[in-house]
Amino acid sequence: MTTANILEPDLNYLQKVLLEMLAIPSPTGFTDTIVRYVAERLEELGIPFELTRRGTIRATLKGKQNSPDRAVSAHLDTIGASVREVKDNGRLGLAAVGCWSSRFAEGSRVSVFTDNGVIRGSVLPLMASGHAFNTAVDTMPISWDHVEVRLDAYCATRADCESVGINIGDFVAFDPLPEFTDSGHISARHLDDKAGVAALLAALKAIVDSGVEPLIDCHPLFTITEETGSGAAGSLPWDVSEFVGIDIAPVAPGQHSSEHAVSVAMQDSGGPYDYHLSRHLLRLGEQNELSVRRDLFRYYYSDAHSAITAGYDTRTALLAFGCDATHGYERTHIDSLSTLSRLLTAYIMSPPVFASDAHPSNASLENFSHQLEHDAQMESDTRVPSVDTLVGQR
Repeated sequence: MTTANILEPDLNYLQKVLLEMLAIPSPTGFTDTIVRYVAERLEELGIPFELTRRGTIRATLKGKQNSPDRAVSAHLDTIGASVREVKDNGRLGLAAVGCWSSRFAEGSRVSVFTDNGVIRGSVLPLMASGHAFNTAVDTMPISWDHVEVRLDAYCATRADCESVGINIGDFVAFDPLPEFTDSGHISARHLDDKAGVAALLAALKAIVDSGVEPLIDCHPLFTITEETGSGAAGSLPWDVSEFVGIDIAPVAPGQHSSEHAVSVAMQDSGGPYDYHLSRHLLRLGEQNELSVRRDLFRYYYSDAHSAITAGYDTRTALLAFGCDATHGYERTHIDSLSTLSRLLTAYIMSPPVFASDAHPSNASLENFSHQLEHDAQMESDTRVPSVDTLVGQR
């Protein structure tokens, strides 16, 4: 049995908004439509929000007190590509948007967004016909220089492409190809981070539907440039003492994450996350009998990292749903998304990790936090000679 802190998410709602978001192309830099969609969902829930100039959504779920307050963040942008070159043969060279391998682009159906419309196409290797090139197809290097877009338009020359409106810098969005199976698996491109957004929206809906007021203000953030690094930088107008990012946990050899669990990331490429906030999340998982794991991500940044590098004095942690083949053809399970939504509700409804964080300018040593401390921590088995002994030997 779970504790009373858990509010059950509406999983039909979670899957519905996830499927609808997957249908909206949103590579970094082309996010206006997905921003409008999520803003409409917040309006339906009665959660007030504001938009930054470029479209980051900053919402406020009111609590019984407004300080210390917390933020939770998920990103709306996805990986994609842009037109780097219009070739003489009417094909398009690509530059990646976000960090991902062209290996996962080959064979994809795409939409190219011109200034005036959309043209469909396919991403192919430069040698795309086995009948023409035989085994030479298998010798091609894997890089963005060795793939191209074949447009579904009369485009046999560069002039043809220009005549239908193709320009350098046009956004290229990759079809998500979603499939929700009876086994509970969810496969699609761009689960990163639309599945995280769906889990957060489901958590917010559960809290609003319950009528229970959180203890402190919580600010849901929906960012638009996480895949290119800036993410939550410049997005916190409040004095946020706790910041929890929501993203993917890679399920792969050497990792401890699972498609049926939620991971608390202890460290990523930017270094360790906050000791106290991370363990607060782990305790909430344990208290509510949720399947929560610890993991460490070696090649990974998040919204939480971008907030720290921007200079915010806030504790940060990262919650991540388990996802196989991240930045490829991704797969998760409803178990992981359901657990993530439950853990988010437990966190949003929980007391602050440190009430004293409400006034960081008045922080004193008396109120300062404690990590693991015991006598052995202050001792060493290595015997160090005294300074006087060393001096006497000279």
